[in-house]
Amino acid sequence: MIPQYLVDFDLRELPTVRTDCIVIGSGIAGLFTAIKASEDRKVIMITKKTLMESNTRYAQGGIAAVFAEDDSPAYHRQDTLMAGAGLNSSAAVDVLVNEGPEGVRELIRLGTLFDKENGVIALTQEGAHSHRRILHANGDATGYEIVRALSEQVAEHKNIEVWDEHFVIDLITDGGECAGALVQRPGGGRLFLQADATILCSGGAGQLYRYTTNPEVATGDGVAIAYRAGAHIRDMEFIQFHPTALSYPGAPRFLISEAVRGEGAVLRNINGERFMERYHELLELAPRDIVARAIVSEMEQTKSTFVYLDITHESAEMVRHRFPTIYQTCMSYGLDITSDWIPVAPAAHYMMGGIKTDLNGESNIARLFACGEVSSTGVQGANRLASNSLSEAVVFGRRIVERIRQLPPLGRGVIAAGCDEGRVESPTQAIVERRLKLQKVMVRYAGLRRNEEMLSKGLDELKRQLPIFHSALTKREEYEFANMLTCCLLITEAALARHESRGAHYREDYPQRNDAEWQKHLLLIRELGIVEELSDDV
Repeated sequence: MIPQYLVDFDLRELPTVRTDCIVIGSGIAGLFTAIKASEDRKVIMITKKTLMESNTRYAQGGIAAVFAEDDSPAYHRQDTLMAGAGLNSSAAVDVLVNEGPEGVRELIRLGTLFDKENGVIALTQEGAHSHRRILHANGDATGYEIVRALSEQVAEHKNIEVWDEHFVIDLITDGGECAGALVQRPGGGRLFLQADATILCSGGAGQLYRYTTNPEVATGDGVAIAYRAGAHIRDMEFIQFHPTALSYPGAPRFLISEAVRGEGAVLRNINGERFMERYHELLELAPRDIVARAIVSEMEQTKSTFVYLDITHESAEMVRHRFPTIYQTCMSYGLDITSDWIPVAPAAHYMMGGIKTDLNGESNIARLFACGEVSSTGVQGANRLASNSLSEAVVFGRRIVERIRQLPPLGRGVIAAGCDEGRVESPTQAIVERRLKLQKVMVRYAGLRRNEEMLSKGLDELKRQLPIFHSALTKREEYEFANMLTCCLLITEAALARHESRGAHYREDYPQRNDAEWQKHLLLIRELGIVEELSDDV
């Protein structure tokens, strides 16, 4: 069993720092929530690298919200539910589509500069959206612009203190409440950070896979530390693979935004044949899981490691203006997307599951909240609709702060929590080797297509790494590996338990969706294992 704490400690022997709110993570969820909370509270924001480094920074496509006259929350709701494949919470989706526009307006008031056409906010369309409702910035650098604007607000706010290069090892619970976090400083010393509310905004877990669009920081830390603390983790089998990541010698798996297909790009196999008509009526704008599996199928049939994305029929001026980041990045590797087809392949991109929360972002542990990709609010279901994630972070970040304002102050007495398992041995194998092996196991056995034999073999491979939890861990990369292993186990166990195919979870041995038996969630609880929970709409 995975232990409650990664390290041995005694709070009575550690320095204690007190604040009103802890925000862990510096993507859109963390930045926006910190800004809202700081209106009447002291906030300490913790980021394991720097303020500007997060998944949000690399988000290209945009943020989904109803702004067009021919659009409506009802249409947005319908699209979200279709993509979510029967596992959305209708109540959470209603919150998103109705409160999303005001959330975007607040981003604008905070300094985010979205693109405009003729003085009006420019909107584009992405896969599985029925209307143009995607706001973007600098063409294809939406995430960076949002992070820029919010980071400037955070850096200047007198009520927000930013702790760069700090690492949250574990959450501290006392009497069924979250009392704060055990934090490691850059130099290696530890402290207890106590607060009335702790908000996990730590992002996703793309680094669990060998090929991902996520940055190095996306190692699933929030889910892992919440799981160890006793939080309910939901829907971890649903991992979204982005269909189109750059697949070119010497280049990273750079994201080629879905907006490129939204603006008319088509997919071709290595023989130059357009193929999506064989897989879905929406062609290139089908839900991401369908497009990703179609690409893998074409790669297998043509014995290739990639397919092509072709936008050469659009004008060079339009492509350079609409997708400047993609254009410049590809040019740096000798690809001119105005005249060359772009070699692409699927890569791990987004985690639909996470810490189960209510409509106010609160977990089953009092005073512990989750926001953004680390959470499972019910919005995403079995498959995230493109560009809903940034809206979700803003909408639920605001709700979290409203709920925190209702909480009484945490008692400030001495907390005697601690852990003494007598850990003395350090990890014997280099963590960098273990990490690479872990990523390869996930790609091979728990990737886009799964079956019982593959998942069982993968689970056996993962369990061989369990002794890491009984070692004396002292370094950030060791904590990260333990968190990655935790998340890999949760994903694989949930994928093995779900005997159907739904959304981003595809089982070759159970290829059909089965609402009669499986329109339900799988909760992963440290003390109980897997617990089934009916979908809100059943």
